Amino acid sequence: MKIALRMLAATAVMAAGLTVAHAENPMVGGAAMYPDKTIVENAVNSKDHTTLVAAVKAAGLVDTLNGEGPFTVFAPTNEAFEALPDGTVETLLKPENKDQLTKVLTCHVVAADAHAAAIMKMVDDDGGTHPVETVGGCKLNITYEGDKVMVEDENGNVANVTIADVDQSNGVIHVIDKVLLPKM
Repeated sequence: MKIALRMLAATAVMAAGLTVAHAENPMVGGAAMYPDKTIVENAVNSKDHTTLVAAVKAAGLVDTLNGEGPFTVFAPTNEAFEALPDGTVETLLKPENKDQLTKVLTCHVVAADAHAAAIMKMVDDDGGTHPVETVGGCKLNITYEGDKVMVEDENGNVANVTIADVDQSNGVIHVIDKVLLPKM
């Protein structure tokens, strides 16, 4: 039924002589991001997210993030991981710390498909700050200034969304410049 409605709408647009512009996904880490691929299928191609991909694999979250979703992932860059205290990433990647790693990673995932404009509207509707609970049970506070979305973790650390609205087949990615950490 959905396909038939889309075809009908496309036919009506073509018959009216109109063109429909589709926004292309931004490049992430020098790689094209394809809206028909999953979060993991795209992330593995970003040179800026090799640490995140290694962590997702170590935590056993590949199947989850390849799943149906929808997911909104706040994806920290390699630089964000490098800014953590020395040894943090190496310690989290050890098999004996898998539960802690999983907690950190799932604090970057929301069970929704939330684009920046929708997030900003929620922030406005909530009077300037929108609280969000993540898949990992973390409580994030989202704000924005101008067109920049900011995400505050449970420890008061603020990550800036540097690339917003990277569409995936099972959700959306927002690239961030800090790792969000749960209260431990």
